[in-house]
Amino acid sequence: MGKPVRRKETRRIQLGSVPIGGGALVVVQSMTNTDTRDVKKTIAQIRRLERAGCEVVRVAVRDEESAKSLGFIKKAISIPLVADIHFDHRLALMAIDQGVEGIRINPGNMDFPRIREVVRAARERGTVIRVGVNAGSLEKALWHKYQGPTAQALVESALNHVKRIEDLGWTKMKISVKSSCVPTMIEAYRKLASVTDYPLHLGVTEAGTLIRATVKSAIGLGVLLFEGIGDTIRVSVTGSPLQEIPVAFHILRTLGIREVGPEIVSCPTCGRCEIDVPGLAKKVERRLSGFKDYMKIAIMGCVVNGPGEAKEADIGIAGGRGMGLLFKHGAIIGKVKEEEMLETLIREVYHMKREREAKR
Repeated sequence: MGKPVRRKETRRIQLGSVPIGGGALVVVQSMTNTDTRDVKKTIAQIRRLERAGCEVVRVAVRDEESAKSLGFIKKAISIPLVADIHFDHRLALMAIDQGVEGIRINPGNMDFPRIREVVRAARERGTVIRVGVNAGSLEKALWHKYQGPTAQALVESALNHVKRIEDLGWTKMKISVKSSCVPTMIEAYRKLASVTDYPLHLGVTEAGTLIRATVKSAIGLGVLLFEGIGDTIRVSVTGSPLQEIPVAFHILRTLGIREVGPEIVSCPTCGRCEIDVPGLAKKVERRLSGFKDYMKIAIMGCVVNGPGEAKEADIGIAGGRGMGLLFKHGAIIGKVKEEEMLETLIREVYHMKREREAKR
């Protein structure tokens, strides 16, 4: 591991049980894609997200029935709940009354007198407000001033709204300035980080389907996180939100910001490969989905780099001719047939987890 990333100092806020900013761990968020009015389905999806490692979840609140569902949802889950609200301040008031830990509003699509009511309610209940500015919903005045949703326009919008909320006596806020254009998003967060110490929530909005979202998020979030910017993140994927969590943790783990979950090192395969490395790697990933302990696992297919990589891992397989050498902490502990590799690796992972817990 190289030199650790030095995080930008931000103020600490508490979102329910989760600390954000002020040196706390970078938090991984997601958002449900269920109809929030369907309480049973929404709770089921949030519980799956929890098992996958999600630490904060956001739900869309588009009408009164959605808002009234929040209290039931909150009681059934274990992670902080954030209500995502646009246009109608009454829904924000209802969400706060239901006891959600946070609300996300875009003040650009609410009148200031209405925002005053929302801030008053948030102050009374201790509710965190995310000031979320998106390139797609920038105020018309700023759009015309800057001839489009530029980075400076996004930052000016966010700071204007933050100042108004501060003037109303509330500072329990985090900020986001998202764009689907990665260079714009990076520039906006850099500018914002240089002028405020509020915690920042990072994301590339409308990032697309899994591969596109992964690439855009890895570049956009990765650049900023490497520079020490960002306190919470979301990888936005068109499709199941369950796909977002492993990508987010991979980004954090790759940068050395959080050692969380299994780091699976597997060779790209070539003509020398004599075991099914792709199939084995995919099965191991599936079986260890939601596994939060950090562990380096090597799955290698031949004798060129295999033994070296496997020795460097906590647990590793170096395969050849339908067999494999099993490594643990750099030492060979046995041979394994190809058809037994999956179960052997999984068994050793959980055995190592128990060993670590016993030492602690």
